[in-house]
Amino acid sequence: MTINKYLAELVGTFILVFVGSMSVLAANATGSPVMVAVPLGFGLGLLAAIYAVGHVSGGHFNPAVTLAMWLDKRTTSTDLIGYWIGQFVGAIVASAVVLAATDTDGVAATVTNPVGTGVGLMMEFVLTLIFVLVILASTRTALSAAGFVIPLALAAIHLAGIPFSGASVNPARSFGPALIAADLGNIWIYLVAPLAGGAIAWVFWRMFGGDEEVVA
Repeated sequence: MTINKYLAELVGTFILVFVGSMSVLAANATGSPVMVAVPLGFGLGLLAAIYAVGHVSGGHFNPAVTLAMWLDKRTTSTDLIGYWIGQFVGAIVASAVVLAATDTDGVAATVTNPVGTGVGLMMEFVLTLIFVLVILASTRTALSAAGFVIPLALAAIHLAGIPFSGASVNPARSFGPALIAADLGNIWIYLVAPLAGGAIAWVFWRMFGGDEEVVA
């Protein structure tokens, strides 16, 4: 059923955002190194989401990924909207559960904010481009490994970007905490830059022979 795909995107995004957000709070609470705990939290959260419900929807869990898949004609226009709704709702619910488990300050600690507007835009654009290009390529050329390659790529993205932009690369991941924490001042950065990065990743994918489907 089509609705199951949208629900899978909701559940998968919930898993990603909840596990990743709680890894931030766990690192703060225990004094664990943020640059270790958070990349692992989001990377392993994505791994869990992929293997939990990725077989139902394709495992996007990110509006920028869905946009690139739509541009590559792997996703229909109807599913583009349905996936986006599921992803944003999943992220909002995840942050609402974080609020219920902690408090407003807890959710606020998971909001992504850049060190500066220009830096935030550049980092989110470039990191999303890299991340989505990995997804477009691995799901066509190395499908059997994609379930592990993509979470590892997300962990690498966090290692590179946390100090500068929070390494969101996912509009839903940033919107959920920002909405629940009522901290929407910088949310436009995390909506515009990742979507632009996802679109340009598709351009690179096509330039590098993305029209040739080879699945291994």
